Amino acid sequence: MRVRAAASVRGHQRSPSLGVGLLAATLLLGALPGAAACASRAAARPPDWQVYAVRYATLPGFPVQALVAGADSTRKLDIAMMFWALEGPRGRWVLVDAGFYRQGLLDAWKPAGFVRPDVALERLGVPPDSVSDVILTHIHWDHLDGADLFPRARIWLQRQEYEYYVGEGGTPAHEGIDTVDAAMLAGLRAQGRVRFVEGDGREILPGITAYTGGRHTFASQFLGVHTAKGVVVLASDNVYLYENLERRVPIAQTLDARSNLAAQERMTRIASARRLIVPGHDPAVFMRFRHLGPDVVKVE
Repeated sequence: MRVRAAASVRGHQRSPSLGVGLLAATLLLGALPGAAACASRAAARPPDWQVYAVRYATLPGFPVQALVAGADSTRKLDIAMMFWALEGPRGRWVLVDAGFYRQGLLDAWKPAGFVRPDVALERLGVPPDSVSDVILTHIHWDHLDGADLFPRARIWLQRQEYEYYVGEGGTPAHEGIDTVDAAMLAGLRAQGRVRFVEGDGREILPGITAYTGGRHTFASQFLGVHTAKGVVVLASDNVYLYENLERRVPIAQTLDARSNLAAQERMTRIASARRLIVPGHDPAVFMRFRHLGPDVVKVE
């Protein structure tokens, strides 16, 4: 309507009645206090992503004591090795974490039902070269190692995480990162493919925000993802199991238990519902959400 009115003004510069009409319209719009705010919110609304959890392996008989602080040392659990695939506007695909695949890790951990992460992604009909971005929550082998399986993807992680763990020439600067993975990350950076997240509450892509906290590693992060059903929180290893959340118990492997509990509490405020907080290794993820195929669920 505003375009048509402007055209009329150009065609009838001397029409006082039109000028009065425009003034009246302006006053009318000004009298609607929520109109401008509603228009602004509509324009700023982030895109709706679709979130999928993809299991590519299982580690059988894993000690729960290594996941939940203070757990009974006799308890064991077959934990899920998973990453998350985000489908965005116009068919854009983003991964959160990338799994692992190198033979040395396979030999050391002997996962059951292993499928290489790029092959597991094809269960969603997504070829690996169509992934635009891989967001790494932290530098541990089972989340980082597969990053180079996606040849066109930019790799995102916290700057402090990279600088703490990756030393000169791609050597490990501290314990926690695998030697091969440190070299791989440095190589990807040399290719111009690494992007740094600069701290807490940073929107990496429209509708995907990174939050620091949890201290699983030096600068581990978790993500809030805007979906049609609300904000999903991908906790990754800042919350290993639903049990951590339900019992309000920190993860067993954290640099700061108090920080980890604070991060878990913050997740409950960021997520639109507690059920939309997704832990990093709980096999129950694949029972709580709708199955789309073998070892793939949609988080909603």
